[in-house]
Parts: sequence; structure tokens; C-alpha cells
Amino acid sequence: SLFGGDASPPAGGNPDSNTLISDTTTVICLDDYHMYDRAGRKETNTTALNGDVGQNFDMMYEQVKALKEGKAVDKQIYNHVTGVFDAPEKIESPEVLVIEGLHPWYDKRVNDLVDFKIYLDISDEIKFAWKIQRDMAERGHSLESIKASIEARKPDFDKYIDPQKQTADIVIEVLPTQLIPDDTEGKVLRVRMIQKEGVANFDPCYLFDEGSTISWIPCGRKLTCSYPGIKFFYGPDTYYGNEVSVLEMDGQFDKLEELIYVESHLSNTSAKFYGEITQQMLKYADFPGSNNGTGLFQTLCGF
Repeated sequence: SLFGGDASPPAGGNPDSNTLISDTTTVICLDDYHMYDRAGRKETNTTALNGDVGQNFDMMYEQVKALKEGKAVDKQIYNHVTGVFDAPEKIESPEVLVIEGLHPWYDKRVNDLVDFKIYLDISDEIKFAWKIQRDMAERGHSLESIKASIEARKPDFDKYIDPQKQTADIVIEVLPTQLIPDDTEGKVLRVRMIQKEGVANFDPCYLFDEGSTISWIPCGRKLTCSYPGIKFFYGPDTYYGNEVSVLEMDGQFDKLEELIYVESHLSNTSAKFYGEITQQMLKYADFPGSNNGTGLFQTLCGF
């Protein structure tokens, strides 16, 4: 595993725990620091996205700080099945601590504790396509109710969640493909990994030649490509006033094992040996996004 062993919930603990622990790494879900449970949010007409009243930042700061200082904490569990808080679980200080959720560095005190920041930025078009697929096809919701749900949450998202990407060290953007004109299904994706320059202990990954601007269609003898194909891009850019390097993939792999051809042209990946990225992707070939840029760039972030 990228996190130093197979990650699993704390041994002998709550099976509904959101925490994942491996040999070296602990991943904490920040939903555990919600201010209200599901019923409480309904009573107060509050969304979990609301950074003013929706999150217990004092507890979040104190516990993240304690874990970084080598101390154990008793962290509450937000149960996503029942919508209530379960009894706390004891979390020991790990070698590597990952915090993931809606407000990972919204609070300045927590922001100052974070060493490296990754933001997943899914475009409105893709969110809508995915939500329709899930809520209409799988849950039987109406199109009108889906639109109303999205619109109800959007003001809090725009105010409290979206601005965090401006200070991220890596942003993974998930966008509609440009290979299929007027695509609305969201099944083929264009994914951009925006890497901030000048970050300590981080050298951005690049394609072919560092600092150049590259557009590459690798389909041919070494990479199988059915319609609509695959296109890569790499080049320098600016993002909210910061110098960045952008690596982009549009399309998806037909045969994941052929990713090794693309891997051979990537540099600064932090892989220990040639083929390790492909090996890691193949290990999780059944996971969503494994055949497109979301899986590739998240794997690169892991390395």
C-alpha cells in the first residue's frame, strides 16, 4: 500500500469507524468533527459545509495538534449509517497523519499544522452528471429534487469549501472531456494535476521535458485507444497568483497494464522503481477511476 501496509479501521473498535490505520499512517475523516449530528443539522437548518457553525474546529485543532506532538487522543465518531455520534475511539500518534474532509485547512490554526495540502476539485458539470447517475438510476430520485439538493448546498460550498483550493500545494481538477463534443454523461474525464512550484521537499512531476509545453497523443502501437482516445498535456501556468506545473490527462486507458508506456515518460514521480506506478494502479484496477486521470493522479499524489 502507498500508506505503508494495508489500511483498516482500528483493531477491535467500532466497525463504523471512519478512521483508517496502517503500519505508518493514520487517516482521519473530518466528518468526525461535525458540530451537529444529522438530526441536529435538520433542526438548526445547517449544512455540514458551513464553516461558521457546522464544524467543531476547537476540538479538531486540539486533537490534530496533539497527534502531531506524539500524543494519543480520544476522537468521537460520526456514524454515517445512523447519522449520530458514537462513543469515542482512541487514536495513537502515527508516523504520517492524513486528515481528509470538507474543511481540512479552513481553520487557520489547523492550516498552520498542515505540511502538505491536496485539494480535489470536481467541476459542477461532473458533480451534476455523477449525482444524476447515482440518485436517479440507483435511488429513484427525481431530477427536480436533485437540482434542489445541489442548489441548497452550493452557497455554503462556494463560501467555505471552494476557497481552500487557492492555497493547496496540489489541486486535482476533474472536468468534462474535450474529446467528445458537448458531452454530458461525465463518463470520460479530463483531469488536471496542478502542482505548486517552490514547495519545500516537493518536485512537481513532469512529462518528457521539465518546464516545456507538451501536447501528446500516445495512441498507437504501444497504447491501445478506443474512441475517443487519450490526450496528455504538460506545461507551466499560474494558479491564483502562484507559479504551477500542470499535468493533464483526457480520456481513459483500455488496457491498464499499458500505462507503463506513459509511466516511462514521466519524471519526478518518487517511484522507487520503473513500473511501480503501473503496478500500484493494477493492484486497485477494480476501483472507480482506475482507468483515467483521477486514479493516475491520486496515485502520483500518494507517491
